[in-house]
Amino acid sequence: MSIVRTDKPFVLAGRTYQSRLLVGTGKYRDMEETRLAIEASGAEIVTVAVRRTNIGQNPGEPNLLDILPPDRYTILPNTAGCYDATEAVRTCRLARELLDGHNLVKLEVLADQKTLFPNVIETLKAAEVLVKEGFDVMVYTSDDPIIARQLAEIGCIAVMPLAGLIGTGLGICNPYNLQIILEEAKIPVLVDAGVGTASDATIAMELGCEAVLMNSAIANAQQPIMMAEAMKHAIVAGRLAYLAGRMPKKLYASASSPLDGLIK
Repeated sequence: MSIVRTDKPFVLAGRTYQSRLLVGTGKYRDMEETRLAIEASGAEIVTVAVRRTNIGQNPGEPNLLDILPPDRYTILPNTAGCYDATEAVRTCRLARELLDGHNLVKLEVLADQKTLFPNVIETLKAAEVLVKEGFDVMVYTSDDPIIARQLAEIGCIAVMPLAGLIGTGLGICNPYNLQIILEEAKIPVLVDAGVGTASDATIAMELGCEAVLMNSAIANAQQPIMMAEAMKHAIVAGRLAYLAGRMPKKLYASASSPLDGLIK
């Protein structure tokens, strides 16, 4: 039985977005390259590591919001660099203060500096607190379908399982786990971490992800601005392919044209 899919808007915290590509703001050579790459990506949501990037907490220093104004982009503060729930919650509270009551945050609680793998126990603790405090929590997590389910039950607005370790560029290492998460999901699922090139982003979208978040894949490319544009097209292609439905895989060849009516 064929599956007919119709597209639906990409909605986060009550707001609809046209682009399904979310991008980070770190690792670029300078702010000008950051600005140009993000413009080329077509992204509407940009994530900012509050503990590493000045968005107003350090007066007198260059402010990222000067080149990525909140009236043009949705700023998604994240808790990168936090290793326990207390740190993460404190960072989100600071971000809300700096961004005039902004509630949309990306929760990221790491286990260690070597792998940057999520500490799911601390992530669950932080998520519970933040949801109770009225934050709209998008959460970086492992590819464990049970943890993803629990985060949704807590009240997170999106789960963001890794496809590979942060910054590795290994691509989609866990398509089967992601498929289970996607089948069970009642909230948006976004791939976060592991993407290395455009084909990785396309595969994530073909699996049925609502969107993809990336930073290193663009910022660490030899030509970041060109890669940003490639990623924009990859996301669109992957979404269309998902909606179209791929042909069945077959072990043997089959003719691409009908056999009836051949000239003899």
